[in-house]
Amino acid sequence: MTLPAIRPARADEHDAITRIWMESWVSTGLSQPSEKLLSDLRARLPREIAGGWSLFVADDHGAIAAMLALHLPTLLLDQLMVAPSHQGRGLGRHLLAFTRRQLPDEIWLKCVRENEKAWRWYEREGFVFETEAPNPVTGFMMKHYRWKRSTRSA
Repeated sequence: MTLPAIRPARADEHDAITRIWMESWVSTGLSQPSEKLLSDLRARLPREIAGGWSLFVADDHGAIAAMLALHLPTLLLDQLMVAPSHQGRGLGRHLLAFTRRQLPDEIWLKCVRENEKAWRWYEREGFVFETEAPNPVTGFMMKHYRWKRSTRSA
């Protein structure tokens, strides 16, 4: 199987991106799909882009399979959301490799504490737990992780 191409998102894809975002979030079991959630994500996307997000999609022959939001100035991997139909196929690892090319020395991310599947995956991928703090908007307890490129010589 060929992995989807990662490319910058286009403005005309924002609705499809917010649907993938919601479907992926709902697949964690931490929320239920709803028009309110979809509406909130639709409103949030342009605010985040205006605030500095670099937004990418994984394009699977014209269908969006995942979204990736990076905030390069703060070295933050803000969102990595894979459509449920594409989960378990190595796409997350493909997006993380892309992220490491964009941020080759250091990456920070936050993960909801109850999303154990996600944070355990990040730990397996070399991220180190730093601290926990509540998200002031959602109230979720967030685990903060950091990855640094190894400086050891090969």
